[in-house]
Amino acid sequence: MTTGDRRNWYRRLRRRVHVVLDGGAHDRLTRFVHRALIALVALSVLSVILESVPEYDRKFHPLFLGVEYLAVGLFTIEYLLRLWSAPDYTPYSDRSPLRARLAFMASGSAIVDLLTILPVYISFFFAADLRVFLILRLLRFFKLARYSAGIRTLVAVMEAERKALMATGILLFGAVLFSASAIHIAEHDAQPENFGSIPAAMWWAIVTITTVGYGDVTPLTLAGRVIASITMVTGYVMLGLPVGIVATAFAEEIHRREFVVTWSMVASVPLFRSLDATAIAEIMRYLSAQSVPAGTLVVRRGDMAQSMYFVAEGEVEVELPAETVRLGVGQFFGEIAVLHKTLRTANVRAVQPTKLLILDAYDLQTLISRNPEIGDAIREVAADRSELAPEERHGDMIEAEFEEHSLSPGQEG
Repeated sequence: MTTGDRRNWYRRLRRRVHVVLDGGAHDRLTRFVHRALIALVALSVLSVILESVPEYDRKFHPLFLGVEYLAVGLFTIEYLLRLWSAPDYTPYSDRSPLRARLAFMASGSAIVDLLTILPVYISFFFAADLRVFLILRLLRFFKLARYSAGIRTLVAVMEAERKALMATGILLFGAVLFSASAIHIAEHDAQPENFGSIPAAMWWAIVTITTVGYGDVTPLTLAGRVIASITMVTGYVMLGLPVGIVATAFAEEIHRREFVVTWSMVASVPLFRSLDATAIAEIMRYLSAQSVPAGTLVVRRGDMAQSMYFVAEGEVEVELPAETVRLGVGQFFGEIAVLHKTLRTANVRAVQPTKLLILDAYDLQTLISRNPEIGDAIREVAADRSELAPEERHGDMIEAEFEEHSLSPGQEG
């Protein structure tokens, strides 16, 4: 094996590891790995919870310790593999391998991964009881966010609305401060042990504004009760602000990422126009939808081909080695790489806010087996593409162009 072959093998292996761990592939190995990691997270968290019960700890301590060591060992391997394959992660694709790995280590998910395995290794060197690191061990629960689109969306919403949420937090603190100051003035003579200072009164203000109201401290004077009434009403208003911000942003994010696949949308795709109503209804079951903002990298050169894409609205740009091609509504890309199970050979970006219909590789094969005419149409388009100016492109360049862009509306057929 030559040096070039070894280098290519190394890169293919690294890319495959990235796809299995983070690339959204749908093959059996990926599904098995993801389900195994989810089960391991659930098992390790359950073990930590049950370990806190003295009776169970005395009876099953060796079992809990074995589960902890197994989980930490596998999570360590996962962390190292993610670190190694970080250069194949799309947001880091334009960086050197070292910078890509450093960026991965600084990411929130990587920090959580590291904190969940550190307690065991610290206990080896400092003879510390694992129960001291209980909170760190329970952090591994948040590893499940990788496998939940809803949690990832919520995190994205919180990050996008961080300024608004910070502003509501400042307002909430201001309400607590002014309520504590007012109740201190009104009640410090009647209840000096509870309202003798503003810091002491802030406990009452916090539990009142958050509508918890433990009832351990209540005002006695008329002025104090008026202030308490205003504080409680203010609490309802203040707590409604962040809830409204997050709920609205979450709904908008869901609408942006996914939209309803309609009958007219599928029927407008030239590839499906000749199909009857039954076939179109079946195709709607296989298609998923995604909205992407302008500038988003939809397909990256060198990635494994897991899906083909139809442009339902907007426009994308295919960055070929020799030229750049734009695809509009009704056109599709990525089908040849899926059918032949090859790597992507061009980058595809959204030129404007774009809605895409996505057909996974497995669903494409199923669809073709049930509707052979669709497979024939795709192969016919591929054959037409292979005849376009073959003398101008050679080898990979031909495959790149024909794989990643479809014909113009006048050439489809």
